[in-house]
Amino acid sequence: MSSIRIVRRRSVLLASAALTSVAVLDVPAALAQQASEPLPPVEVSPAQSRKPAKPAAREPQSTHRAAPRRPAVSAAPKPVVPAGGAQTPLNTNAVAESASRLGLTVREIPATVEVISAKTMREQGYRTVSEVAQGAVGVTSGDAPAEPAGFSMRGFTNSQINTLYNGIKIGPQNMTSRIMDTANLEAVEFLKGPASLISGEGAAGGAINLVTKQPHTGAVRNEADFSYDSLNSFRAHYGSGGSTNVQGLDYRFDISRSSLNGFVDDTYTRTFDVSGQLNYRVSDSLKVWGAIEYREDRGKAYWGAPLVPVAFSGPHATAGIVSGNYVSNYNKANLGAVTIDDRTFNTNYNVLDNRNVAQEVWLRGGFELKLAPDLTLKSQAYGYGAERSWFNNEVEAFNSGTNLVDRERFYVAHSQRLVGNITDLIWDTDIAGFDNRLVTTLSSSYLDFVRPGAANFPGDSVSLVNPDRGFYGTLTTKQQTARIDNEALSFEDRLKLTRTFALVGGLRVEHIGLDRNSTDVNGLVNAGFPFTNDWAPVTGRIGYTWEAVPGLTFFSQYATGADVSANNIFLLSPTQPLDLTTSRIYETGVKHLFWDNRAEWSFSAYDIQRKNVYAAAGGQTLNIAGRQESKGVELAASVRPIEPLRLWGNIAYVDARYADYNFAGGSFSGNTPPNVPRIVANAGASYRFFTPWPVELGIVGRHVGDRYNTDANTVTMNAYTVGDVYAFVDIPKTVFNGVDQARLTFRVRNFTDKRYAIWGDPFYPDQILLGAPRTYELSAALKW
Repeated sequence: MSSIRIVRRRSVLLASAALTSVAVLDVPAALAQQASEPLPPVEVSPAQSRKPAKPAAREPQSTHRAAPRRPAVSAAPKPVVPAGGAQTPLNTNAVAESASRLGLTVREIPATVEVISAKTMREQGYRTVSEVAQGAVGVTSGDAPAEPAGFSMRGFTNSQINTLYNGIKIGPQNMTSRIMDTANLEAVEFLKGPASLISGEGAAGGAINLVTKQPHTGAVRNEADFSYDSLNSFRAHYGSGGSTNVQGLDYRFDISRSSLNGFVDDTYTRTFDVSGQLNYRVSDSLKVWGAIEYREDRGKAYWGAPLVPVAFSGPHATAGIVSGNYVSNYNKANLGAVTIDDRTFNTNYNVLDNRNVAQEVWLRGGFELKLAPDLTLKSQAYGYGAERSWFNNEVEAFNSGTNLVDRERFYVAHSQRLVGNITDLIWDTDIAGFDNRLVTTLSSSYLDFVRPGAANFPGDSVSLVNPDRGFYGTLTTKQQTARIDNEALSFEDRLKLTRTFALVGGLRVEHIGLDRNSTDVNGLVNAGFPFTNDWAPVTGRIGYTWEAVPGLTFFSQYATGADVSANNIFLLSPTQPLDLTTSRIYETGVKHLFWDNRAEWSFSAYDIQRKNVYAAAGGQTLNIAGRQESKGVELAASVRPIEPLRLWGNIAYVDARYADYNFAGGSFSGNTPPNVPRIVANAGASYRFFTPWPVELGIVGRHVGDRYNTDANTVTMNAYTVGDVYAFVDIPKTVFNGVDQARLTFRVRNFTDKRYAIWGDPFYPDQILLGAPRTYELSAALKW
């Protein structure tokens, strides 16, 4: 999809006489070209209440107790797994900051939340955030070049899912997301369903939060990881963290580098990420912290294999990848029954001088202050800068009249600046004898987005097999700008009515202001510009959790969300209505941890509705799609029946459809949105041999059902099942003196060498992105 990426401007100044204002940056263009992901939001631990604190509900046998009271204040963002809380089979002991500001574990939140830890990422070999998403319950991802984090979840895709960096949104994910290595991440959190209460505008389908590694208090620990695969890809990472010689000062530092080569000719992505954070405990009541991160990625992109008539491909036509009949969106050629030609599996139709580049920088800092035994203030200020550019041939449309592939160029760049502040006041108290925790949050941000883009779109035609790729050609540019201001006040509360039953709810009042301008190639302002608009959505959540017996928790919720209706605000003309989309969810489910923490399962059923939807119509245009409805169920389970054996699996079913989707010449009402499979399932097993050099063998399988690549539902990307196998050996400490843990891993990805369609971009419906074939990987990990 084109480099449609969004902006979202956040202006902020949060005043508070007590706040140390962490200066928001004006990131210079040069520096903004060097960036990375955000740092985790600081989590404050409210002080103990005036009455004796009750035990925190961390372990299954105590989850029925009163709301947790946290010890004193904890300065920097808390680790994903609470101190003293071992990771459970489904990791429901984790605290997900993107799902609640109350400091609750996943089991205590009345919503479906999944936290995939760094430990799981290492064991499963997840190299990128997209691979992490593909292992989550009911989530798919395509690694599309223009949307490197193109997610689908509960029937929703792209900007209908908020992507957060340490709890901060930088803009619609289909405009701002980049491919991200997992080496510097502590966890990836998935919050399912409308979630505007926590992450603000944009979260109709849910939110995905990327949490960077953070300091810990204690002895310094170091780690190093290396890997190499059969595509000549490599990854390397070094990290270190712990307490310094300065009393109260803890640090974390990570640096990673990767070069991931594609299976398509002349394609690769290279990433570089450096992140660091300092936490300083000034006193028992005050902690301060600061973090910086630089991240870059650059590569040569793959934009897919063209749909080709079966009649033309003849013996080279493939079965099981795509099916259906298609009339080209680009050149209007009637292709009839279509296929993927096996001669195009590794063909790159991009121009020789293509490039995708991004540099990002994050600066964050804040404090946590205990104002009173039951009252804690925490605040963080942040600044973000990014420079991105796409310079490619992005259209590859087969023309049945000429038997050639028609191509078209596209260029766009982003210069983005974001500054903001988030301040929380946490109050632990009793209401009529019931434990209560209230978090009041004031946030403000200012986003400035400059988008130079192509004013001309050079094109040509090349042969299907062995194309002469050529060069981009002459580029003429024009410029668009957007400024988005955002201010929000929210309240979130948990009231324990009994030792086992709690009400959890919240309300968010938000103001969004948009200013847009657009100029032509001569710098003259286009008709209808500049223009402004603003909105004031009110969203929230109300739900309960009931621990019927220790470890068995039932929950239900009703939640709402709001987002700017267009997938990409830069595609709308001033005459098109730019309104708010509203969404709501009804959800109920159960979470169960049992068998002495050796087994865990969760189930949820939901009904989501989103109104006033814009949908991609191909060729960088949008249709108004009225309403989108999604109903489904999700089930996940993990068990260790005996110490050496571990079994896990999950399955999700969703029925997602458009309604009231009518336009001149037809209707898509009743059709399924693109990239939404009805069934997604994962399953795996591993067995550990406790020999002098312990060995573990594992297998993981994944099934994804049929999907469509456009709203028209005429071309099907067929269902596929793929699997990975792995084996690792833990080398005893006696072999490497000074190394506490050493592990060698051999992994075969897609061991059946399945050919399949992984994603379809509805803006470029003439081509399909294929999944990677079988690859072999060898990796090593050290800790000391």
